[in-house]
Amino acid sequence: MTAAYYEFKPYNVGRWIVWGLFALVLMIAPMLFKSSLAHTMLSQMGIAIIVCLSYNMLLGQGGMLSFGHAVYSGMGAFLTIHTLNLVSKGQLPIPVSLVPIVGGISGLLVAVVFGWVTTKKSATTFAMITLGVGELVWASALMFPEFFGGEGGVSGNRVAGAKPWGITFGPQIQLYYLIALYTFVCTALMFAFTRTPLGRMLNAVRDNPERVEFVGYDTQVVRYIAFIIAAFFAGTAGGLAALNFEIVTSEVVGGPRSGAYLLFTFLGGATFFFGPIIGGVLMVLAFVFLSELTKAWLLYLGLVFLFMVMYAPGGIASLIMMNLRVASFGRLRELWVSYLALGVTALVTLFGAAAMIEMVYHLKLNAALGPTVTFLGVPLDATGLNSWFGSAFVMLTGLGLFELTRRVFLRQWGEIQEDIEKEIKRREALIT
Repeated sequence: MTAAYYEFKPYNVGRWIVWGLFALVLMIAPMLFKSSLAHTMLSQMGIAIIVCLSYNMLLGQGGMLSFGHAVYSGMGAFLTIHTLNLVSKGQLPIPVSLVPIVGGISGLLVAVVFGWVTTKKSATTFAMITLGVGELVWASALMFPEFFGGEGGVSGNRVAGAKPWGITFGPQIQLYYLIALYTFVCTALMFAFTRTPLGRMLNAVRDNPERVEFVGYDTQVVRYIAFIIAAFFAGTAGGLAALNFEIVTSEVVGGPRSGAYLLFTFLGGATFFFGPIIGGVLMVLAFVFLSELTKAWLLYLGLVFLFMVMYAPGGIASLIMMNLRVASFGRLRELWVSYLALGVTALVTLFGAAAMIEMVYHLKLNAALGPTVTFLGVPLDATGLNSWFGSAFVMLTGLGLFELTRRVFLRQWGEIQEDIEKEIKRREALIT
């Protein structure tokens, strides 16, 4: 008879610290940024974090490029606003704090209907099917105004139902903490999913579907289940958005919304779990601040996306992780001069290009206001040769200096990486 042995795994202290800091940030953020606008933006960031993480379950973990993820967040938002109206009329005894779960269940059920057809194929075929489903639902939103509310959408009032401890969710700060709670729980659940056998199998389906089928797993079933789970979290985010804005329009199921999820999840870094969190924060900043600064904000956003694809396809998260690796070997201090030079030359290039972009937009949209446009406090004559020549000169000069700096940086980076590899091999030799 063999004796029973019990093995206890030690606590992952680093992980507890990270999650504790995440919870702390969510709690103290509205105390640091006290304005009503800040609370509204923080609420939107929490919603964007959930929906970007749910999208990354498809793109980053499953390798499924979706062009219709807004269908599930949008349908969750519509069902949530209708549920909220029933609560307001006293026909449904559900606390407002639990109404977003209705949105999650709604997104899940819609995914059950569309998911099996969508996940029959992968790669390009999957992307095209999601695009078709997205366009189908968006067209239906205009055809069925009884449910989707037509062009005006469906509005509601979140101050409804029971009010335990005097919490009405009328003040934005109260709603923020509800969204923060959902953000933390949903983020934790989605992280836990990555550690489950299903999450690991989803990674295997992404990397080598033929081998997965060879060992006896149905790749479509794995993709289908992951698709449904991602839709649940997307629907939950849509439900929170319905509470936040108290109105839902057909825009929430449109293609531009799905494109925004894709773009910012990629910018944040789809290959790392925390990348979509960065992407969600950037999405709110872009939609709120950048759109107010200039009418050409979508063009700037497209240029940023283009350069990220060219020079940092892993997103911002990959840049952070690469530099943390260099810092762990004590070599990051050698790069600060190169980073400073890259930043300065990139800004010079951006200023020159942005000046020309702003002049073009002024001529096309605001020509009646005269030829002068002010850019960063500098008056530019959109019809004058001097302004165009000066802007082009600044852009080309910055671009040339940036390229020279980039080559020096790449050489320096390569030397540091070689030294790090040698150090790793030396340490492995000492261990063996």
